[in-house]
Amino acid sequence: MGASAVPVVIVSRDRRERLLSTLARLAALPERPAVVVVDNGSRDRTVEAVRARHREVEVIALDRDRGASARNVALRALDAPYVALCDDDSWWAPGALTRAARAMDAAPRVAVLAARVLVGDDARLDPTCALMARSPLGRDPGLPGPRVLGFVACGAVVRREAVLAVGGFDEHYGIGGEESRLALDLARAGWWLAYAPDVVAHHHPGDRGRRGPWRRARTARNDLWTTWLHRSLPTAARRSAGILAGAGAAAPLAAAAALRGAPRIARRRRPLAAAIERDLRLIERQAAG
Repeated sequence: MGASAVPVVIVSRDRRERLLSTLARLAALPERPAVVVVDNGSRDRTVEAVRARHREVEVIALDRDRGASARNVALRALDAPYVALCDDDSWWAPGALTRAARAMDAAPRVAVLAARVLVGDDARLDPTCALMARSPLGRDPGLPGPRVLGFVACGAVVRREAVLAVGGFDEHYGIGGEESRLALDLARAGWWLAYAPDVVAHHHPGDRGRRGPWRRARTARNDLWTTWLHRSLPTAARRSAGILAGAGAAAPLAAAAALRGAPRIARRRRPLAAAIERDLRLIERQAAG
């Protein structure tokens, strides 16, 4: 398939100026990708501004904040085998979509291609990408890099059909740690995820309070949900202690929020197959070491 057929999906809320800047960068790409913006109920006239200044962009306006699951709306609306994800403060490097499309064509078992995400003006490697680059799962023939069990949503290319088949991004998670749940859902369904160091995305996060108490609590809550959904009971108990310790002062908020969703998680609980659990433990030991 041609790289120009890889559309880009952005979810945004009340970030009009940053979004407009990102759209200008995407419009300058040699691939000239189609772009779909899903607006999560913005109150700053984002929808009107995008439609006025970027008429080539398709805008899907939601009446409420659906968090990361708003991406599912765009995935269902599109008719393309691969879709590139962005945040409103991230964008793809020239040629990245071309390389991603070729890599996905060559690796039909891969559901997510995790890009090398460079952060800020000094292009620092995202810490998650640094870990993925050293993944202990190895590199199978035909893959652009090592197999992984996670990704950074602001720089990933997904196989649309695979993501939708496992339910996409969970609507209860909001934004923050939503990738882990989807990554493990895909692995359970038999799909691979791979890190592609030659597929580059840029991320310039601004000061939007993302590291405030509620942001930390929500990410920890989501990590707790994913852990209890997918891991054995002893492993879930052990990892929960570490998740809450890492949340710091936000731990009580995270624990309370996780408990409110506990009945739903219990109903859906299904521990991973032994092979995936072994891979996940290898990755966790690497991260801890």
